[in-house]
Amino acid sequence: MPIPKFIDKRALQRGRRLWLHYGVFWLGAIATGLIAVLYAQLIDVGYNVFLRCETRYWWLPLPVTPVIGAASVWITRRYFPGAEGSGIPQVIATLHGDGALAAQLLSIRVLVGKIAVSFLSILGGFTIGREGPTIHVGAALMFNLRRFYPQRFRSIRGIELERRLALAGAAAGLSAAFNAPLAGVVFAIEELTRSFEQRTSGVLITAIIFAGVVSLGLQGNYTYFGTININGHFPDLLAVAVLLIGVVSGVAGGLFCWLLLNTRRWMPAYLTAWRGRQPVAFGAVCGVLIAVIGVAAGGHTFGSGYAEARAMLEGRAQLGVTYPLLKMVSMVGSYLPGAPGGLFAPSLAIGAGIGNALHLMFGQMQLPMLIALGMVGYLAAVTQSPITAFVIVIEMINGHSLVISLMATALISSQVSKLFAPALYEALSERYRSAKPEPEIPRLPDFQVDPE
Repeated sequence: MPIPKFIDKRALQRGRRLWLHYGVFWLGAIATGLIAVLYAQLIDVGYNVFLRCETRYWWLPLPVTPVIGAASVWITRRYFPGAEGSGIPQVIATLHGDGALAAQLLSIRVLVGKIAVSFLSILGGFTIGREGPTIHVGAALMFNLRRFYPQRFRSIRGIELERRLALAGAAAGLSAAFNAPLAGVVFAIEELTRSFEQRTSGVLITAIIFAGVVSLGLQGNYTYFGTININGHFPDLLAVAVLLIGVVSGVAGGLFCWLLLNTRRWMPAYLTAWRGRQPVAFGAVCGVLIAVIGVAAGGHTFGSGYAEARAMLEGRAQLGVTYPLLKMVSMVGSYLPGAPGGLFAPSLAIGAGIGNALHLMFGQMQLPMLIALGMVGYLAAVTQSPITAFVIVIEMINGHSLVISLMATALISSQVSKLFAPALYEALSERYRSAKPEPEIPRLPDFQVDPE
């Protein structure tokens, strides 16, 4: 169809270029923010259903959680290979891999499976969070927007275009999940790319802004864990507390990473072999473990741990010194089967429990201060991304008065964690990149479903 004479062809071409450079990213960021909010509400609805049933019938998780564990593993392996785990290793693998790997791990099928099966898992009380899956969903959504680009444009840009789309989606997903825009930028630089590129920076910030605006419009301006109240006086033993919490959380987080990355070294050989032959039954056994621990702990180890962490920060709950250990065991049991679910929120709950337990030694210090230090310490130990960890915690608790203490704790714990295991997400992403999926069967190798 010919262009009317009164339309400036150059202006039309310029507008088309602007749409390709910015409009698609803006559209994707808005969609990412919307899906992140809806996904968060879906997970909250699922966990509230579980809580109502568990409160009324304390024994109900014992039969239900194993069934849901088995179902989650079977559905993931049968219909949604690539949706297992938190999703961050898949995003890292695609950013450093080729287009074929990205098409497999960031497909619409994986996006749907990530949301659906994680919702099923939270209905069973699994110890999972929604933040990692939101990152995976955001990256997958933006990656598939490459279809809006003409073939000529895509063939010229190639992998660079797909990488920028996935990176912007992942950063926007984290920003919308935590309402933490700075954390989205830092996470993309420190964890996903390990570098800062000037051409990508504007794309990241723009995507985060649009996703954040959608999140704010739907949920309002809020801090994830509320605002902690810290008076201006810092105790003399603060440096000692920072060092101790950094070491303790670093050891705990490093041990957690080691357990996930080295299952063949601590699991009996017969159990490892049975797990490979009967992954669905293994998922049911893990469900039994999660249910037994949850019932024994009065229900506090079920779910992401958001409510428990916030209650400890606000001084409304005392969960005892065993809570971090029980939560960590339940967390390992939730991830070994390979069902979708995130690590961030459970890690923050475990860290809060560590700070709460160490309050017995530092009784003269304010409890919210110790809990905040424990949260940043354990998260930094698990991710081995200290800058991301303390930026996330600062934005989640509005804890700018603790910036130096949080930074020091994050740096100490991440260094201690490295003595036990390499960076968890990086190690898992390497296994995706080194795997060679079979062309005739649309599924990933078994060890990729298993984070070992």
